[in-house]
Amino acid sequence: QIYNVYCDESCHLENDHQKAMTLGAIWCPIEKVKEITEQIKEIQKKYELAPNFEIKWTKVSPAKVDFYLELINYFFNNKDLHFRVLVIPDKSKLNHEEFSQNHDE
Repeated sequence: QIYNVYCDESCHLENDHQKAMTLGAIWCPIEKVKEITEQIKEIQKKYELAPNFEIKWTKVSPAKVDFYLELINYFFNNKDLHFRVLVIPDKSKLNHEEFSQNHDE
């Protein structure tokens, strides 16, 4: 089985004044990518959002809450979509020297 994996990070910058950071991934079978993409675009269309609308949690607003709720329901009801996240509660405690790296690596 071949999967497409989509990764993102949050609050990963060393001096962003945020204590925690996250690294997350969503994956699905490669043969389901087109179907899932089309279904998400249909949800966007239903809520009159542009096809190129960037889906970000920072864009949740009272005007878009129904769209995001439907998107969440779609995700959890789709057996082909999977999610994992790594939460680093205090990124200042990362020991970069032990692994011969710096924060950006």
